[in-house]
Amino acid sequence: MPRVKNGVAHHARKKKIMKAAKGGFQSRSKLYKAAKENVERGLAYAYRDRRKKKGDFRRLWITRINAAARIHGLSYSRMMDGLKRAGVEINRKVLADLAVRDADAFARVAEVAKAAK
Repeated sequence: MPRVKNGVAHHARKKKIMKAAKGGFQSRSKLYKAAKENVERGLAYAYRDRRKKKGDFRRLWITRINAAARIHGLSYSRMMDGLKRAGVEINRKVLADLAVRDADAFARVAEVAKAAK
């Protein structure tokens, strides 16, 4: 039986890792073993942080809504409770955008929340 070697596939894998490691510091972009560890760690962080990003944005939206609501004499929780009781279904992303870009519209929404209390 002929001997089967894996040189071409191994070289392709190695090339792919070294390309992904470009821009790394010192041996992390030059030596294969260090580069491989660096790329694997980077991919793990990327996977984790794609999920973490959703929570980070939600936290930012809540902070913005709270700041704008307090200008109108409401806390964040009272504002959200008032909107729920009034049957207003605006998500936090849109509310935060209103708070930043359209203060008049946010004021009207805040009034609706106040009236529903």
